[in-house]
Amino acid sequence: MRVKCGVDIIEIARVKDSIEDLGTKFLNRVFTQKEIEYCENRVKTKYEHYAARFAVKEATFKAISEMIDNKYLISWKDIQTTNDEQGRPKVEILTTVNKDIENIDVSISHCKEYAIANVVVLLNE
Repeated sequence: MRVKCGVDIIEIARVKDSIEDLGTKFLNRVFTQKEIEYCENRVKTKYEHYAARFAVKEATFKAISEMIDNKYLISWKDIQTTNDEQGRPKVEILTTVNKDIENIDVSISHCKEYAIANVVVLLNE
């Protein structure tokens, strides 16, 4: 078994500006419907939640990029962040690229200006 990791940090203002400038065009290109519903339900902190999910997508891609022959085989919406029953974030890869993935662990944090995500992937050998 191999362990791969990825990390990403993003300025929340960049995501907020993209959402305000491009609206649903940006949201529907980058986020799944579940992610949009989750973030929109966090009215006061929705941009922080969008930014955190964006960081998860980037961190996950970094962790699994070695196993992808063509980076165009995976899109933003193929990586989805949801929450378990206790509210802990979890990552799902919604494409066949995940055949070698045993487990994915994710940690997300955000403050006023930044969101960060750390992803650890266990790969079958």
